[in-house]
Amino acid sequence: MLKRLVLIISVLAPIWAIAQSCPRFLSPLPGSTDVPVETTIRWEEIIGVPSYNISIGTTPGGRDIVNETAVGTNTSFTPPFGLPDDTEIFVTITLFFFSDQSQNVICPSISFTTEEVTTPPSCTQLRLPENGQTDVNFRTNLRWDYAPGATSYLLRIGTSSGGTEIFGETDIGNVLRFNPPTDLPINTEIFVQITPLNENGVALNCTIESFFTAGIAQSLDCTRLTFPVDGATNVPLTPLLQWEEVAGATGYRITIGTTPGGDDIVREQVFRSTSTFVINFDPNALLFITIVPFNELVEATDCGIESFSTAVGCGPFFDPSLGDFVSLFPELDFPSAFVICENSEPITLSTSTIAESYRWASITSRGTEIELFSETTEVVISEGGLYRLDVTNFADPNGNNIPCTSSRQFTVDVIPGPEISSVDVERIGEVLQLTVNVASTGQYDFALNDINGPYQDSNVFTNVPLGNNIVYVRDKNQDGCILAIDITPDLISEGFPKFFTPNGDGINDFWQFQPPPNADEIEFMSISIFDRYGRLLFQVQQNSVGWDGMFNGRPLPSSDYWFRAVAMDNRVFQGHFTLKR
Repeated sequence: MLKRLVLIISVLAPIWAIAQSCPRFLSPLPGSTDVPVETTIRWEEIIGVPSYNISIGTTPGGRDIVNETAVGTNTSFTPPFGLPDDTEIFVTITLFFFSDQSQNVICPSISFTTEEVTTPPSCTQLRLPENGQTDVNFRTNLRWDYAPGATSYLLRIGTSSGGTEIFGETDIGNVLRFNPPTDLPINTEIFVQITPLNENGVALNCTIESFFTAGIAQSLDCTRLTFPVDGATNVPLTPLLQWEEVAGATGYRITIGTTPGGDDIVREQVFRSTSTFVINFDPNALLFITIVPFNELVEATDCGIESFSTAVGCGPFFDPSLGDFVSLFPELDFPSAFVICENSEPITLSTSTIAESYRWASITSRGTEIELFSETTEVVISEGGLYRLDVTNFADPNGNNIPCTSSRQFTVDVIPGPEISSVDVERIGEVLQLTVNVASTGQYDFALNDINGPYQDSNVFTNVPLGNNIVYVRDKNQDGCILAIDITPDLISEGFPKFFTPNGDGINDFWQFQPPPNADEIEFMSISIFDRYGRLLFQVQQNSVGWDGMFNGRPLPSSDYWFRAVAMDNRVFQGHFTLKR
């Protein structure tokens, strides 16, 4: 599915948090009296609340009349069986959040007192099946509308007007539906009379209604959602609704609303398959759906209401202006593994993903955050471990910042890198010769002053300018494992004389290391002098006057000679000097 990034202008926040207050009741007002028993309860809207739950009882917080019923984003509710008369009624609203129920707010109960009903109720009528309907399922249930003021209903069912052979006249209580005790006869007109009553008497002259059952004793089972399943949360705003196939059904009648039994989104729309594509549900909403299988003879009865809640506004959803799907989740393309060399510089990682917020953190194997490292597009990592990059855009339904986060978990592995024992620095005139001595085994190549090369197989660099230099050692078998060695200006090398004149005049008669001003103190294990053929001529002690140009009691001739000095910290200094006579 193609995604496109849509940036929402909003205040950046790492967590969506809504400080909620409870709604104000609009009707009945708290403390009201003589409230009609068929009243509709209304309250003000609280922006950002995805659903309200309502409970109604005869005590504060009580649920004996209505038990914690979800009404979605509707701000009104009509008790399906009415309210008892001359009674103090308590109403409790709960602000309900699907994505984080820890934010749920149970508001204080308010109360009002209903009117005293002094007359019998009025009549009601069949709602299912409707009066005069044909081809009704022989196993149908009966449903009717609430009669204001009724506290119970008398019901009789027969095959003639006023007949009772199917169900004799009985007080069935304060209900609005009834399942006949036996299957109804097929291909027959069925007569039903429903008479509401209360303590003041029965409704008068209520109509006898009828319907005709189908000529074939056939029934259909109900179906159920397979996507999203009943109770699902974070459902995409443009989902493919799917449900189970029912044997014998030729179609399915679907109703969707924001309240139980509501039809404000889809009203009894017919589908001939077991799925349908829905365009753009509202975000962060509780939706109720009823699916009724049917064929040319009958339809399923008593199919329940299922519900699910939509995603909090990140999509994907369909944008008609683009003719395409839009997602507020950033498109994150980031590698899953990196390596870092042991004893090398930390690595800097970055993402090119465009987003409103970034978060780099180390995590446990279960994804729990251990330490936050960066909140920019870059992070510096010096240790191996498990890490996660979160990139976030913010959706803004109803004025609330809702995070739309894409995440990538990645590993950083530490591998052995090149191990350098020493770098020999030899000054030759006004240039240096650098020899890199690798202690570890492996295949390496070398570069000078540029990590990108060019690299050479030789570990010797000639004609190196005086001053700061950096040598890079790369392991050929571990891609990207490079060790950098900083070669700083060597003041100590300046302490080895470039010439001496052993002629007995008291000036430069001896060749000896002289510590230069501002140089670090250094102690040598050995200072050796060689001729041009590599023959050892003399070992100079650091605390002696030095070499006088003699070998085996004879003065050596004017020429160039070489030295090699090894410090106590294993640094090696070597070069050449001139003996002048």
